[in-house]
Amino acid sequence: MADPSTMVRLSTETSDQEGDPRSGPISMRFEDVSVTFNGRTAIRDVHFEVPRNKVTSLIGPSGSGKTTLLRAINRMHDLTKGAVVNGSIRLGETDIYKGGIPATLLRTRVGMVFQRPNPFPTMSIYDNVVSGLRFNGIHKKSVLEEAAESALIGAALWDSVSNRLKAHASTLSGGEQQRLCIARALAVEPEVLLMDEPTSSLDPISMRLIEELVSELKSRVTIVIVTHNMQQAARVSDLCAFFLMGNDRAGEQIEVAATKKLFSEPDDPRTLDYIQGRFG
Repeated sequence: MADPSTMVRLSTETSDQEGDPRSGPISMRFEDVSVTFNGRTAIRDVHFEVPRNKVTSLIGPSGSGKTTLLRAINRMHDLTKGAVVNGSIRLGETDIYKGGIPATLLRTRVGMVFQRPNPFPTMSIYDNVVSGLRFNGIHKKSVLEEAAESALIGAALWDSVSNRLKAHASTLSGGEQQRLCIARALAVEPEVLLMDEPTSSLDPISMRLIEELVSELKSRVTIVIVTHNMQQAARVSDLCAFFLMGNDRAGEQIEVAATKKLFSEPDDPRTLDYIQGRFG
């Protein structure tokens, strides 16, 4: 069997990433971001830039704060008692915690796809896709139909569901349900799409389809993805941010770099140890 680290390097060598993806336009900035829950720090000292129309992977062991950070981008911690987000997270020029932007408006600009597909099971495929638009007060039939078709095409699902849009979402396979969730997020035309281990519950064929979709979607939306699959991170991302859990069990940023560099010549030896499976 091939050495896993060699497989990762080979995957990276075949990518089209050249130079530092942060040399172009920036979509988001983290400045000294930390998240605490009832006084316990879950992640701290996050400071990096997310390039526009690129894929940024958040990698690291369980408990290092990746999903906590992802949820902070979407203001999901607003719903958690005792949660406090410090520092600055900027979407363009807007500080999402101090800029006065309502969470509901933010979520039209920052969509999210979760680890397990979560379509609304009693709704039709069509109603799932346009649910966000309806929530935002859009009810014109022609607008909804156009948005649904565009989103389903964008999620590579239109060809298989266009003749059964009124069927319940629960009739779709697991991979199709996840692509439906992606279509639902795309329908409101977000600037950023967050993906929390979107393939972890899928079979290898569905996983590959989602990966191909991620690579296609970055031309229209900035993507931030949490993954524990190092081959996946090497295949789909332009930038990688690596996190570890500190001695006090708080997650902390170790390094951020273009994926090709991070997987071949990381600055911190702990990064290479993790990528090559020596701990984690």
